[in-house]
Amino acid sequence: MNDLPGHPVDSHWIRAQRGEKMPVDPFVPYGYFNEQECTVTGSVEEVTTILLTNRECPYNCLMCDLWKHTTDKTVPPGAIPAQIEYALSRLPFASRVKLYNSGSFFDRRAIPLADYEQIASLLSPYKSVLVESHSALIGNETLNFKRLLKPALEVGIGLETIHPEVLPRLNKQMTTADFGHAVEWLRSQGILSRAYILLRPPFLTEEEGIEWACKSIDFAFGAGVSSCVVIPVRPGNGALDKLTEEGYFAKPAIRSLERVMEYGLGLHAGVVLADLWDLEQFADCVHCKGLRRERLNKMNLTQAITPPVDCSC
Repeated sequence: MNDLPGHPVDSHWIRAQRGEKMPVDPFVPYGYFNEQECTVTGSVEEVTTILLTNRECPYNCLMCDLWKHTTDKTVPPGAIPAQIEYALSRLPFASRVKLYNSGSFFDRRAIPLADYEQIASLLSPYKSVLVESHSALIGNETLNFKRLLKPALEVGIGLETIHPEVLPRLNKQMTTADFGHAVEWLRSQGILSRAYILLRPPFLTEEEGIEWACKSIDFAFGAGVSSCVVIPVRPGNGALDKLTEEGYFAKPAIRSLERVMEYGLGLHAGVVLADLWDLEQFADCVHCKGLRRERLNKMNLTQAITPPVDCSC
């Protein structure tokens, strides 16, 4: 593990490193698309992902860049259902939906409670809906939303890493015990959970990043999640760029993501997915980066370890 900066890495410092937000419309999602994904039943199904425009998350996590497409105030009642309707009307029908809101779905300052009923109505034709939340915000609002839903509810929680020194320094304001309690509570309510795990967060070397991502997968499945998503940490949010300059962060290599996926799939403990968003930035070799993306995508869909890419790099 690298030495730590001489300055505090807190919300004030993190926010001070930021650039400008992107212009957004509270009645239009800032992104929407369909993709294939392997489900917990083992089937590959079409999933609609909607990136909702809403108020910025109150947790200023060190690695987060989702603040770029958020508003400074709570969006008006009716805005979130309008965004969902906007996206669904422009995409082919899929069997499942993921609602990503750049923070916690159960943060009432992000998603107005008055919108729950209309959101649930729009989602009634689907098999399942996945939302994200900080562990601290999972509770009564989660149950209220579940009661309104016809589809099954799944909740994604950012575990990030179980490294005892790195997790507190991510400004996540969550412990591994908090994560475990949230997953257990969701299980008791018949709600599936998904863990988001970082590959090489700040302050770790490449090998340490791989090691602790694998340990975090072990912990997440041991806690009771049904799936894990491995996210290679990328620069570009201001804070990570500053830490890069100071020598405390470097983005991971695409081969490291392959190694973590091989480990996770070898456990046969649940679904393991690699986040392929902007994947090319983690590959230095022009000859094999396309093949490596292909391999990771195939492993995502088949949940089987495929033959490694043969390249001189």
